[in-house]
Amino acid sequence: MGRRNRERMEAKRSYGVMPFVLEEVEGEPKTTPRAGLLSVAELMRGMGLAAVVEDELGSKQGGAGFSAWEVVESFLLMLADGGECVEDLGVLRSDRAFVKLLGHEVASAPVGKKFLYGFHDDERDKEVAKQRELVPSYVPAETERLARLARVVRFVVAQAQRSRPEARATLDQDATIITSSKRVAATAYTGERGYQPMVVVWVEQDLVVADEFRDGNVPARSEPLRVARQAFAALPAGVKEVYYRGDSASYDHELLNWLREEVGESGRPRAVFAVSAVMSAELHAATAAAQTWHQDPKDPQRSWAEVDFVPSAPSVKKGRKPDRYLGIRIKPRQGELFADGTETKYFAVVTNDFARDGQAILDWHRKKAGTVEHTHHVLKNELGAGVLPCERFGANAAWFRLNVLTYNLLSVLQRVALGEALERARPKRLRYQVFAAAATVLTHARQLIVRVVGRLEDMVVRLSEIRRRVWQQTPIWGKPMVGLNSG
Repeated sequence: MGRRNRERMEAKRSYGVMPFVLEEVEGEPKTTPRAGLLSVAELMRGMGLAAVVEDELGSKQGGAGFSAWEVVESFLLMLADGGECVEDLGVLRSDRAFVKLLGHEVASAPVGKKFLYGFHDDERDKEVAKQRELVPSYVPAETERLARLARVVRFVVAQAQRSRPEARATLDQDATIITSSKRVAATAYTGERGYQPMVVVWVEQDLVVADEFRDGNVPARSEPLRVARQAFAALPAGVKEVYYRGDSASYDHELLNWLREEVGESGRPRAVFAVSAVMSAELHAATAAAQTWHQDPKDPQRSWAEVDFVPSAPSVKKGRKPDRYLGIRIKPRQGELFADGTETKYFAVVTNDFARDGQAILDWHRKKAGTVEHTHHVLKNELGAGVLPCERFGANAAWFRLNVLTYNLLSVLQRVALGEALERARPKRLRYQVFAAAATVLTHARQLIVRVVGRLEDMVVRLSEIRRRVWQQTPIWGKPMVGLNSG
């Protein structure tokens, strides 16, 4: 066989087999693939989150020698890094170079599970079971420990406002379904088994200001006012104007009455709202009877009209100025393809905004789909909220809230430190562009040194700039630091 034929045979044998072998490194590893993830840790510590977590959850409540803060930080970093279940703590824990930089051990999966179980109360669940015999969609009040974790979320919201203030708060409220095959999971309206948590998103800051974990059979229309109250209470100082948007689940007259109430001496309502109305037979008839329709300039099949309608709900207060109903008429080109065979569909939005043009209100209300639904997607598909850890309701609620906390921290990091190009990036892009930075960890003259491998651009420059912005704009480090060594 000639030399050329031998080379060809060798080439064929190598197809699909890459030219390397795997070996385990002995001793203490000195490299980490996630040096950029430290920016999240520095943000949390710069906010003063450690002290707040230990104040709310107890400094010695982590278990197995871990403080509550060490367990919470382990969870938050694992979720930011792409983990989606408690067992993924082991992946972060195995990165010994990263652990060295972090300054404390990462909690193990058993420690993490025990920590989550601490949010559950078996005795309370027995009482809840009795209540649900009377009201199947009963929503229980949270345990004290869950309420304390909610205060940690509020703290992050307040610190985000201090870093980058916003005078306006647009709150979008909605629920989502997390499918689950767990034995205790209830069936939702879609026929799927799972859970149906509700969140309220502050649009301008891209922060979740309130969340409530619920069983799957609890409809979004059940007690929306309770969650809305939590959201309004979480708004920090500096917010001057509040706006509220919701779908038909928020068409609850107790909620609408509460939003209309005048607060302070300004005479203004608590919030300017726009909510999708439930299309009752009376509202449908009033909408269809409207005479003056205005064409939607962006959609030739859609038009709107002012609708003369006052609901007969007993919770509507007498003597109060009726709300403004905006009817929506949709005439599709192929109306016969609709499920019921009709050519025209009617919808409506109720609002207490009488100043703006109807089209402007409808365009503004429609933007809700790009905010709170985006948050649901990120929580379930790019963080870990879509994979619940166990059958214990309180533990699952705590897990969901830890994902909310991670979402908020990443949002703050984007707004204060990552620049315009990454301000709206999803977590998976942050991992690719920032967190997954390879580095070697060395110690020289009692100083930890992180030698970062550059890619795309000089990664050292990028990470140094992120650190500088974090130090300047987080409330504890506060004021810009003169003569900062950014290396």
